[in-house]
Order: sequence, then C-alpha cells, then structure tokens
Amino acid sequence: MKILVTGGLGFIGSHTVVELQNEGYEVVIIDNLSNSSVDVLDGITAITNKKPIFEKLDLKVKQDVQDFFKRHNDIVGVIHFAASKAVGESVAEPLMYYENNITTLVYMLQELSGLGKKNFIFSSSCTVYGQADKLPITENAPVKPAESPYGNTKQVGEEIIRDTCNINKEVNAIALRYFNPIGAHPSANIGELPIGVPQNLVPYITQTGVGLREQLSVFGGDYPTSDGTCVRDYIHVVDLAKAHVVALQRLLNENNETNFEFFNLGTGKGSTVLEAIQSFEKVSGKALNYKIVDRREGDVTAAYADTAKALNVLGWKTELTLDDAMDSAWKWEQKIRNK
Repeated sequence: MKILVTGGLGFIGSHTVVELQNEGYEVVIIDNLSNSSVDVLDGITAITNKKPIFEKLDLKVKQDVQDFFKRHNDIVGVIHFAASKAVGESVAEPLMYYENNITTLVYMLQELSGLGKKNFIFSSSCTVYGQADKLPITENAPVKPAESPYGNTKQVGEEIIRDTCNINKEVNAIALRYFNPIGAHPSANIGELPIGVPQNLVPYITQTGVGLREQLSVFGGDYPTSDGTCVRDYIHVVDLAKAHVVALQRLLNENNETNFEFFNLGTGKGSTVLEAIQSFEKVSGKALNYKIVDRREGDVTAAYADTAKALNVLGWKTELTLDDAMDSAWKWEQKIRNK
C-alpha cells in the first residue's frame, strides 16, 4: 500500500515515515525543504533499511500538486504534515501562514476528492482549543477563538476537512490534535532539525546545552501555575508517530464511525517549562543557562490532554517519558554537532 507523507522530512513527518516503513507500507514523501534537510532521507534509510520515494515539491503550486497525483494515482492514504508551525512567527507573519497552511490543504483535498475513496490524516494541534476553560482538555472542549494565526490555520483546516467530508463520503479523514511533540528517534539518526533560531522549546534547550545558544529565554514567570511558567503536555515524537499509523489503519480497515473524526494526542500529564528544563539537566548532567523574560504573545497558560478517547477508540497511549524524550533529544543534538 502506497502512503503519501507531506512534510515527510520534517520533525514529526520523518518519524512517522519510519513507523510506516516498519509496518511494511510503501512511502512517498513530498517536502519543499523550507524547514528540513534532504539528509533526513539518509537517517530514515539507516533506521529502516529502506529508502522512501522523495519528491521535492511546493504544495502551494497547484499544477505541481495535480501533476504529482497523476503520477501517483495509486496512493491509498495521505498523512498531511506540510505546514508552518511556529506560534510566534505566525503572529509576526500571518499572511505567510494562511497561504502556506490553508492553500496547500485545499489543493491536497481537491486532488483527493477526484481520486475516489481516499484516506486523509491531518496534522492538527491542541491550539484549536485556545485558552481552555477546563483541564485536562477533552475532544468535547469548545473550539475557541485562536490565540494565534497558526492556531487559526489549524481550526480553519479542520473546518475545511469537515466541509469536504460532508459533501464527499468517499473521503475519510482523521484530525490528530497534538499537544507538544519533543524528543528524537532513539537511534539518533533523525530528530528535530530547525533551520535558524529554534521556535520550539526543546531544540532551544539542547542548543543552549551544547553551547550553540548563549541563553534560553523562558517566556513568562508569572502564570498561575506551580512555578509561574506555562504548563504543556510534552509527548515523545516516537509515540506520536505511532499514533499516525494506528489512525491510518483505522481508516484503511474501515473501522471509523464517521468519515471525519478527531483525537487528542498527548500524555495526559502537564509539565511546566521549568520542569522540562530540570528534566534536561537531569539526563544531560549539565546546568542550563536560562532567564525568565516577559510573556510571549499567543501563549496559553496551560494545556494538557484528556487521553481517554485515543485509548478507548484507537487503542493508543504513550509509552515514553519526559526524561526519555529529553535524553533522546540531547543525544541527537550532540550527534549533529559532532559531524
């Protein structure tokens, strides 16, 4: 079975390609390399002993998307990661986010809708819930006005998929609402590889630990939490990747109850930013240079998942810990700096 993974050389995409190939799927990757490297192909191949098909392609170019599906009309499922994903950057560059995250999704769905029965997994986010009234966050929590343009692109993206599924029963879709993916593959052959200054916490932690960054800024120390820093649900990327395979198999086996479903993916446990830093310091044996600075626009106080639906319906749960994630991220950071 041939599966398309867009953004498949990115952080979560590459780990998902590994899990798909481990399960025997034939994988085709589309990536424009805007926030990834073609070298990731070598890492995937080293882990799985199989090189996926790769096409460098910009999904914003409609003709290129159409041409791709003409060449690969035997694809039975799509996992759509390709998107810009940094909250802070989206606040500064909203139009870039709307063009990149919405336009590409529309072009993908247009092609899928013309191919008959197809299965679509959407990389969504817990940001769709905005500032949650109640924790842990269940799938029944209201979708509130987004705190950032990035969050809004995920809300609108889900609405576009829902509208498509309403009028085309041949399209089956699952939106996976991630909480905070971190870590790297235990082999240290693939991991998070941000281009330029990292927008996410853990790569900034590891780059500070390795001496590439002078100091880590912790945005806000006056939140109403146990230590004043934001609370997040940090999920190991390998656990997250496995959830995509489970969700895809649900659609391929026609076990879905409706043709559009959505699930939270998290550990069910919230950790503060300072607890994340302490975890890194424990596994690395290094004291981290950090400073608490002003809050950052677009950040919510706390978000962690109610994981009951993913467990009961998908039969999926996390197996790896915050320390496991920090340890793997640190090994990955050390490896790429010692090349």
